[in-house]
Amino acid sequence: MFRSLRVFNYRLWFAGALVSNTGAWMQRTAQDWIVLTELTDKDAAALGITMALQFGPLLLLMPVAGLMADRFDRRRLLMWTQAVQCVLAFGLGALVISGHVQLWHVYVFALALGVCTAFDTPARQAFVSELVTDRDISNAVALNSTSFQSARLIGPAVAGVLIAWIGSGPVFIVNGLSFAGVLLSLLFIRTAQLVPTPRLAKAKGQIRDGLRYVRGRKDILIVLVMVFLVGTFGFNFPIFISTMSTVEFGKGSAEFGLLSSVMAAGAVAGSLLAARRERVRFVVAVVASGVFGLVCIVAALSPSYLFFAVTLVAIGVVSLTMMNTANAYVQTTTEPAMRGRVMALYMAIFAGGTPIGAPIVGLVANVWGPRWSLAIGAASGILAALIAAVWLLRNRRTATTATRSIPVAVETRELATQEIAIVGATAQRTS
Repeated sequence: MFRSLRVFNYRLWFAGALVSNTGAWMQRTAQDWIVLTELTDKDAAALGITMALQFGPLLLLMPVAGLMADRFDRRRLLMWTQAVQCVLAFGLGALVISGHVQLWHVYVFALALGVCTAFDTPARQAFVSELVTDRDISNAVALNSTSFQSARLIGPAVAGVLIAWIGSGPVFIVNGLSFAGVLLSLLFIRTAQLVPTPRLAKAKGQIRDGLRYVRGRKDILIVLVMVFLVGTFGFNFPIFISTMSTVEFGKGSAEFGLLSSVMAAGAVAGSLLAARRERVRFVVAVVASGVFGLVCIVAALSPSYLFFAVTLVAIGVVSLTMMNTANAYVQTTTEPAMRGRVMALYMAIFAGGTPIGAPIVGLVANVWGPRWSLAIGAASGILAALIAAVWLLRNRRTATTATRSIPVAVETRELATQEIAIVGATAQRTS
């Protein structure tokens, strides 16, 4: 389950990311809270707009961001993007603490954070392949999600308590300080032990090459369709949790933060279960998508705050099972030289659909109530599962061949790594 942690570089990255992710979840909780309760009168549509601005740039900048992840040093690129996010956290925190913050300020900072994240995400996703060998990529992806969801378990609960105790402003400052974790890990990573990855030389048509590659992989296209549907209409958890907590059950900031942590507990379990699997199986993502839809229906019918909290645990398990499996499947079956561009497309479709889905789900929550917004999430999971199941039944041989090709790609990558190491050692002896 934890085999990737045997690698020093991955261990360092995991620790730094855990600290930074905790701060990020604290900021996300504080941002949702001030938009929903301090700057508006529980306006879910305003929260949806904030999410759209934060995730929209990922969709628009995807081609350039993916190309940069394949062409430039990913470690240096991440140091720049993480530093900029640190500055943005301090800036928004200063506005909130000074009492001058307005809704449009939050919109501007959300947009700036979205632009930065657009370049950070594909580089961060592809950087995992430099920390571990291909045999451990699936495990490393799952542990990354464990780190992210563990932070989600801690961050919102701490943020809820801090907001109730000293206000929302200091939470943004804490997030700014937390970036020291990931920046220090990137600084002290042993670059000599990074797994060699071919850098893309500058040439024309490289963005089109990435799109052409994905178009030729029908199995990846189906994964992207699933990710788009569920990511756009199902993964609007800030809207689901905040509106159910405040509007439906009349709870305060501490209970709101606790719900996010409760869901994260299920997500951590889902991530660890994914880390145990030796082989990535397409069908696991399909089943998890369908179960996600069914559990969302149960959550929409919750008679009480406590019952809703229990359903969030199940939602956390199945949602992370689906997304970890989809992410690992795409990474392990994609050629290394294409990985940055393909993962940029993956993340653009996953998070880039939020500008479409979040305002719609927020509007539905405003007009018909939070329970109907959860019904939309349920429909997205069930529809995605049905589409993938039909394709899987019609193209079972294609899906099986793609899955079985993973070990071949691993062996090829490891042989190339050994050859590079031998050449490097020979060059050192010669000099």
